[in-house]
Amino acid sequence: MGSTDKKVSAGVAVAPHLPARPAEDWQIAAAARSEPGCSIAQVERAVSALEGRWKLLIVHHLFVRTPLRFSELERAIPQVTQKMLIQQLRALEEDGVVERIDYQQVPPRVAYRLTLLGQGLESALNALHTWAAALPARD
Repeated sequence: MGSTDKKVSAGVAVAPHLPARPAEDWQIAAAARSEPGCSIAQVERAVSALEGRWKLLIVHHLFVRTPLRFSELERAIPQVTQKMLIQQLRALEEDGVVERIDYQQVPPRVAYRLTLLGQGLESALNALHTWAAALPARD
């Protein structure tokens, strides 16, 4: 088998040039995997709260070490601009994933930590980490 012929255990082709399975097969497989009460609306809400190029990286860094000051997050993710980091942190705060801690000092000192809701992402991030380890290396 060549590197482009790899398949996952369920028989779904990983290589994009291989033909997709018929819609009926996907629906049957999805129904077999879905949990009672799980809906696409729930997935859409989760994706909406975590969409954005930097949000998952921010959450990851807050799992590794918490609380983190803004400047520590900037150093941890050097590719993100200050403006974008502020926007992403505010959005995560609005969604209840991250808590902003204001120490009421001069000069201003703030830090961020995960809320209980944000800590609930641990198993999902661990699963994502495991899945990413199985991805083929990029050239």
